[in-house]
Amino acid sequence: MAIVDLVMPKLGESIMEATILKWLKQPGEAVLMDEALLEIATDKVDSEVPSTAAGILEEQLFPVNAVVPIGTVIARIRTEAAETISTNLPPSNGSTHEPAIIEETPITEHMPVIDVVPHSIAENGNRFYSPLVLNIAASEGVSMSDLEKIPGTGNEGRVTKKDILLFVQNRKPANGQAVTEAKPIIEKTTQATQPVTANTEPATSRPAVKESDGIPLSNTGNVEIIEMDRMRRLIADHMVRSKQTSPHVTSFSEADVTNIVQWREKMKDKFLKQDGTKITFMPIFLEAVARCIKKYPMVNSSVDGDKILLKKDINIGMATALPSGNLIVPVIKTADQLNLLGLAKQVNYLADAARQNKLKPEDTQNGTFTLTNVGTFGSLMGTPIINQPQVAILAVGAIKKRPVVIETEQGDSIAIRHMMYLSLSYDHRVVDGSIGASFVTAVANELENFDPNREY
Repeated sequence: MAIVDLVMPKLGESIMEATILKWLKQPGEAVLMDEALLEIATDKVDSEVPSTAAGILEEQLFPVNAVVPIGTVIARIRTEAAETISTNLPPSNGSTHEPAIIEETPITEHMPVIDVVPHSIAENGNRFYSPLVLNIAASEGVSMSDLEKIPGTGNEGRVTKKDILLFVQNRKPANGQAVTEAKPIIEKTTQATQPVTANTEPATSRPAVKESDGIPLSNTGNVEIIEMDRMRRLIADHMVRSKQTSPHVTSFSEADVTNIVQWREKMKDKFLKQDGTKITFMPIFLEAVARCIKKYPMVNSSVDGDKILLKKDINIGMATALPSGNLIVPVIKTADQLNLLGLAKQVNYLADAARQNKLKPEDTQNGTFTLTNVGTFGSLMGTPIINQPQVAILAVGAIKKRPVVIETEQGDSIAIRHMMYLSLSYDHRVVDGSIGASFVTAVANELENFDPNREY
């Protein structure tokens, strides 16, 4: 007999830990090679961990909801081999910074239930809910009190996607009126002495404001206490880490995108009819960014101590808004090698997969640069925070009609043009102002010189 150690796998260069969502096998059960043993959640997407050997599951070393560092042994499998084997691999040289955003996947009804830790549902509502369940509850107007009443069929009595969708389907609106407005899931305090329940996640997983920071902590008065869900805590921690790691500088430019607006209006029906995909502004922006990265490769790098890692692949992350209001950043790999049609198909596929919670772990890995469209929300411009371990992020604002001065052979004139602001935040440790300003100006020029007569 031999014992094989199963370790927490590394699913991306910036992922340093994962949360165990559910064990799919119990100790004593037979497992096959590559058979799924457990479900884990990282700060990007959820995934299943397959068995690295065939045999009997000997031991589970961590309970459900435990946050486990990458490379840690999480289970042991007894095999027929003659010696003990470890599947632990040396950690990669990737950055230790955590990425911004995650997305949950539902726990399916056929998965076995194991009693690894005591039941976690308390009378005070201290019950674990996945970000997916909380997002559905918020969008469907399910209050926290109603959520606590839903019987869970998942592990530890956890409410699954199926449970909450069944509740939403069967509930009867009051007074015969349909619920049209989603109410946030919040907890309201009426006393300053309200007890704080213990959280099972380690304190190091999120930033905390302490009295020693010089900021008085008080929840007196008319206050609502909103408990951060796991996704929001990861986002908050990532933003703070990014600011502490990189000295941020932001450079601005503006572009006349009239040719792009008119070309898209002319071509969008053809794209949809002939190629079966929509053409938005994002693929056009991505094409321009990819071309300019080749001219200014320093913005496509990362920092490892006192070394600069210049990335040869141009993998552009595309910040995508989820229905919950959170963001996730799927990555378009080798964006410089795709034509406009290829970029459009990738953009639409990744955006749809993100909103439907169907992104795979590899869809959010290995980004080298990020593009975010703050104009989607009506903002003219923004100062985005760098997505570690990258060194630059570009934000494009809303496209607005404005009177501007244009130069013609007959002289200057004032015309109504479609204008857009661009803002590039960059890490001043490796990207100087001359490079940052030149890059964002180059992107603006690329957009302004868009050929209105091109096909794809």
